[in-house]
Amino acid sequence: MTINDLKIGQSGTITQIGGEGPLRLRFLDMGLIPGTRVLLQKVAPMGDPIQIQLRGYELTIRREDAQKIQIREEAR
Repeated sequence: MTINDLKIGQSGTITQIGGEGPLRLRFLDMGLIPGTRVLLQKVAPMGDPIQIQLRGYELTIRREDAQKIQIREEAR
């Protein structure tokens, strides 16, 4: 499962970061590291981008990037 698969209000814990080179480093610099809990807050009207909350701040990322971040869904 990836961040892209979450529905608004669902959360999960990052298990793996995909991507290569500068993209992967950018994810890590933004705090998207394994073990971090993320919550899907908003989806833009056309479906892209999405807004997630992690580590006390909001982050907006493209769906294409969200597909590269594996998560484990948390039970409600």
